[in-house]
Amino acid sequence: MIRAFTLKHSPQEAMILYKTMRENCVQPDHFTFACTLKACSRIRALKEGEQIHGHLLKSGFGLKELVWNSLIQMYANCGEIVIARKVFDGMYNRDVFSWNSMFSGYAKRERWGEIVKLFNEMRNWDDRFGEVTLIIVLTACGRLADIELGQWISEYIEANGLNRSVKLMTAVIDMYAKCGHVDKARRLFEQMDKKDVVAWSAMISGYSQARRCKEALDVFHDMQMANVEPNEVTMVSVLSCCAVLGALETGKWVHLYAKKKRLELTVTLGTALMDFYAKCGLIESAVEVFKKMPLKNVFSWTVLIQGLANNGQGKKALDFYYLMREKSIKPNDVTFIGVLSACSHVGMVDEGREFFVSMNRDFGIEPRVEHYGCLVDILGRAGLIEEAYQFIKNMPIPPNAVIWRTLLAACRAHKNVEVGEESLENLVQLEPMHSGDYILLSNIYASVDRWEDALRVRNEMREKGIKKTPGCSLIELDGEIYEFFAEDNGCPHSKEVYDATENMMRRIKSAGYVPNMADARVDAEEDDKEASVAHHSEKLAIAFSLIRTSPGTTIRISKNLRVCTDCHNATKIISEVFNREIVVRDRTRFHHFKEGSCSCNDYW
Repeated sequence: MIRAFTLKHSPQEAMILYKTMRENCVQPDHFTFACTLKACSRIRALKEGEQIHGHLLKSGFGLKELVWNSLIQMYANCGEIVIARKVFDGMYNRDVFSWNSMFSGYAKRERWGEIVKLFNEMRNWDDRFGEVTLIIVLTACGRLADIELGQWISEYIEANGLNRSVKLMTAVIDMYAKCGHVDKARRLFEQMDKKDVVAWSAMISGYSQARRCKEALDVFHDMQMANVEPNEVTMVSVLSCCAVLGALETGKWVHLYAKKKRLELTVTLGTALMDFYAKCGLIESAVEVFKKMPLKNVFSWTVLIQGLANNGQGKKALDFYYLMREKSIKPNDVTFIGVLSACSHVGMVDEGREFFVSMNRDFGIEPRVEHYGCLVDILGRAGLIEEAYQFIKNMPIPPNAVIWRTLLAACRAHKNVEVGEESLENLVQLEPMHSGDYILLSNIYASVDRWEDALRVRNEMREKGIKKTPGCSLIELDGEIYEFFAEDNGCPHSKEVYDATENMMRRIKSAGYVPNMADARVDAEEDDKEASVAHHSEKLAIAFSLIRTSPGTTIRISKNLRVCTDCHNATKIISEVFNREIVVRDRTRFHHFKEGSCSCNDYW
């Protein structure tokens, strides 16, 4: 009866029956102890489990492996992993269930290093390993990026003819993918005769973690063609890739699928959806998902606050932060990055300073270099260049390149040559081959009519062999991702793209656009400079979108670099001339262009 209650998910009834049995002076045997301990494990009843442990020691049944294994499971499940290990170490005879009980306990606590250590002990004890053991250890290898042990297990599986197990091969694929050996994972995946949803999810997740998002979505489309229904893990990985690529239609399909299947809007799925919508520039959709989530944790609030800040809605981001505090949810270090970014976007300098101090004072969060960078951005955006410079000089931790680059960008906006020069000197020591830094200083010189100095910096780049990182812009049309590179004549639809670009440039020139030659390719000849800036990747993407979408359709672009001054000016005019809203996500933030203006207020 105790066993039946435990199996039928009524562990409380099983424990009551055990108590009744004791009251009726019926002596339990090792099966009774094992089943009752399993019931305690199910509901994490540690106190009752300890009492049964005491009964067990008094009864003399303590030498049975079945009971010891149940004890290990109970303590591990109740969070007492150290006691579980003491029980394990005290066993005279261990069977495979003993080892697996300990492995499972460590896995539940994500003690991946302990799993690897224990497996190495097990290898000294036996040379035969079961499926359950290998799956847990492969998971640990993936989390630790322990490719050496993972490879050994993969070879063991092959040598012992265990590669017909779908679960085991899925674990191998997942391990290779998490270790960054995605091509090896893909080869094994293609060799599988049967692929369940877990195998598909492992492959998609692997590509996602390797930032090979286009390939992840290709696998997802193959999965759909194979009529395999995605689960929550699949959808979270797909949404993450859609967020990176700006693949709005695919992400919307995932959301629609979740609604159609009436899937629960869990914290994990809901937060992934919010992140996707925020990174595609649909911040109102992110807010809508947030409001519909029955449960929210600090990560959900943080994603929303960051999303609002990055989309230029700083005041609303801070409103949600205050609401978060009203609900007694403690912010984490990432929350404060969003909060400080919000202060920067709305020009709240004093509030930004206060939040920076509050992190440590009120929440015990030590500011990281990212938080210092946010405060530099707040001061720089407000034109307090000298204060920002002194703040960097007095930092208790060494400033990284991002911090000096943030100051350099502020110097460009406020035409501060002296601090700009100092910023570049520091940047050259940290990242000497970063082309964007030289271009920023060159632009500062150009903005104050120091053309010789601007040219000198460009020539210095050429002499040092510093090449500008090729600009790349992505758009999604009808569920397909299109990729555009600056001045790339080899792209599909090349003639169509360049004809559309020429037509677009003619129209905006008539509306007052003047090319900014300072943004031309460094090695471009004088006669080629105008063509060079006209063929930047986002201009090609916008022109292609204009001819491939209906009038009035919002154009959404993801770009790998910071938007240059020329493209920013051109896109403002394009939005007005063609009556389109254009959303560009560059390396640092969103730009919402509409009716000739941008949400960044020309500061980025």
